[in-house]
Amino acid sequence: MLKNRLKKLREDVCKANLNLVKKGLVTHTFGNVSGIDRESNIVAIKPSGVDYGKLSPENMVLVDLDGSTVEGNLNPSSDTKTHITLYKEFKDIGGVAHTHSRYATAWAQSKRSLPCLGTTHADYFYGEVSCTKVIRDDQIEKDYEKETGSLIIETFKNVDYRCMKAVLVACHGPFTWGKDAEEAVFISVMLEEIAHMNFISVLLDPGLENIKKSLLGKHYLRKHGKDSYYGQKDKD
Repeated sequence: MLKNRLKKLREDVCKANLNLVKKGLVTHTFGNVSGIDRESNIVAIKPSGVDYGKLSPENMVLVDLDGSTVEGNLNPSSDTKTHITLYKEFKDIGGVAHTHSRYATAWAQSKRSLPCLGTTHADYFYGEVSCTKVIRDDQIEKDYEKETGSLIIETFKNVDYRCMKAVLVACHGPFTWGKDAEEAVFISVMLEEIAHMNFISVLLDPGLENIKKSLLGKHYLRKHGKDSYYGQKDKD
C-alpha cells in the first residue's frame, strides 16, 4: 500500500540524514539525503535549512519527479532538482546523498578527480572518482540545481553509475547514490575516508600514479562482480 511505503520511506530518509551527523559528514545544516519510491516516483527529501536536531520522519518533504510538493508543509532541500535529475537518469538508484564533507569537498574545490591510489579505494569505486567541469554562467542563470544534475550526467556519459556511485561537483562538493538512502550515506562515508587517505598520500608523494588495472579489478570484482566471494553467502 502506497501510504505505508511512503511512511517507511520518510522514516528511512530521516534516519539516513541523521546518519550524516553521526558519521561527521555535515556541519550545521549542510547536506541532504533523499530516497525514492519507484512505483509511485515520489521522492522523500530533507527540508531546506532545517537543523538536524529538529528532523523527524514527519517533516521529510515528499515531491514528485517534476519537483512539485506532494506532501509536507516545509520547503524541500534547495538541491532537490539535482536529486531528481539523478533519479530520472540513473534508473537503478533508490537514494542520493549530498554532503560538504571536508576532504571530499577539498578535492572538489581543487577541481581534481579523486585518483584510485590503492586497494581501499578499489574496494568501493571502480576507478578514480570523477570531478565535473565547473558549471557555466548560463547554466547558473538558467536553473542552477537542475543544471548541476545535468553536469553530473554529462560527466557519466562514459561511466557506469552502478560501478561508480559517487561524483565530485567542481567547486561544490560530493554527491553519492545507492540502492536506497542508507547505501547512499554509506558510500559518502567511504568516499570521505578515501579522500582523506588520498590527501595524505599525495602530500607524501605528489607524483603517485593510479593503482594498476589488474589490482583494481581484483579488489573491486571480488566484492561486486558476478563471481564475488568477499563476505558471507546466504545458505539454504
